[in-house]
Amino acid sequence: MRDRKRGTVRDLRRENRAAVLWAVYLRQSCSRHEVSAATGLSAASVANVIRELIDEGIVIEIGLAESDGGRRRAVLGMNPEYGYVIGVDIGESRTRVELFDLTMTERAKVEYPLDRSAEHDVDVVVRQIVSGLSTVLRTSGIDQDAILGVGVGVPGIIEQGPEVLVHGQTYGWDAVPLERLLRAHTALPLRFDNGAKTMGQAELWFGAGKGARNAIVVLVGSGVGASLISGGATYQGATSSGAEFGHITVVVDGGRRCRCGSTGCLEAYAGAEAILARYGRPMAADDQELALAELIDAAGTSPRAAAVLDETAQYLGAGIGTLINLFNPERVILGGWGGLLLGERLLPDIREAARQHSLRHPFASTSIELGRLGPDVVALGAATLPVESFLNGSSLNRSSYRVVLPGRLTGWP
Repeated sequence: MRDRKRGTVRDLRRENRAAVLWAVYLRQSCSRHEVSAATGLSAASVANVIRELIDEGIVIEIGLAESDGGRRRAVLGMNPEYGYVIGVDIGESRTRVELFDLTMTERAKVEYPLDRSAEHDVDVVVRQIVSGLSTVLRTSGIDQDAILGVGVGVPGIIEQGPEVLVHGQTYGWDAVPLERLLRAHTALPLRFDNGAKTMGQAELWFGAGKGARNAIVVLVGSGVGASLISGGATYQGATSSGAEFGHITVVVDGGRRCRCGSTGCLEAYAGAEAILARYGRPMAADDQELALAELIDAAGTSPRAAAVLDETAQYLGAGIGTLINLFNPERVILGGWGGLLLGERLLPDIREAARQHSLRHPFASTSIELGRLGPDVVALGAATLPVESFLNGSSLNRSSYRVVLPGRLTGWP
C-alpha cells in the first residue's frame, strides 16, 4: 500500500475510498474494525465507504470472524468476479499471457516460445501478445467488457512519456513504441513496466516483501535486474529506468563483455547465460533453466562447476552489498528462476559475500531471503499494474475490444 498523500478537501472522499480498498485488497479478508485500524480512518468513515463498495459489488462479506465474547464481526473481501485483469510477461524464451480475477486467482493462461538465439523480433512479440489476449478471453469465457486492464512486463527500460517507448538494449530494441503497436489491435487499457519491477511488486503485495516499506527484489534469469521498493511502492526513476542492477560495473579493465555491449557488468558474471558460458562445458539440456540446474547438481562432484558457483556467489553478493550500502533496505529478496535455483544452494554464501561488501550497520538491519512466489511471477506482477490503477480510483475504462492478428507490422521507426 502506498503512503497516503492528502490533497485538497475535494480529494478526501476519493482518498478515503482508495485507502479502504487497499486495506481490504492487501489483507484479502478483514473486518471493518481492522480496516479502521489499518487506515487510521474513523469507524463511521470506514462503515460509509464499505457500504458504498458493497452496493457497487466491489467488496463482499465472505463470512464471520471467530467471536471473542462479543458480537461476531463480518469478514470482508474483494468480489473476485467484479472485474478481471491480464498480465503479460515478455521473457527471455517465451511470451506468457495470464488472466486473473480480482483476487488474483488465475483463470486462463497461454505461452508462446521465443527463439533465444535470435533478437526478439518486435513483430513476433506483438503478434504473440495479441493472440494471447484473444486466447485467454476465449478459454476463460470472460466477457471482454469485464477486463479492468492489461499489464505488460517488458525487458529493458520503459520510457513513460507522451507514448510508452521500450529501450531493450540486450534485445536490439531501441525506442520501440510498444503501446502504439498494441493499441492498433486492442482498445483494452494498457500499462507497462520493467519485468523485474513487476516481479518486485508481486513479491511486495503477496510474497516475501509483504509488509515491507523499503526493500529490494533482485531478479536473476538469463540476465539480472532489480526492483526498488521505497515507501511501499516501486521506485521508477525519472523515466522509469531506475534499478538497472545487472549493469553496475563489478570488473574494470578487461572484464567480461555483457549483452548490453559494455564490459564488466554484474550480468556478465551472475546472469544464467554468463554462468553457463563461464562453465564452458556442454550441458545435456538445451534449455538454460535445465542447464543451470544441471550445473548446480554437478557442483558436488565437479571442481570446475563448484568454482563457477562460488565465483557467482561472490559477484552476486558483492552486488547486493552495494545495494545495501546505497539504499539501506529492510529486506533483499532474491527471485527469478535463476535466483531461486542459485539461492537454494548458495544463499548462505551470497549472504556472506554481501556482508563482506557492505557496511556493518546497514547489513545488520537487512535480511536476505528467497522469493516466495516461484519462478514464473512476472505476469502476476504485471497484472497488478491495472489493479493498482483500479485501487487508486482510476475509472474502469471498460471499452470495446477487437483483435486483428497482424501480418507484418509496420508504422514504427
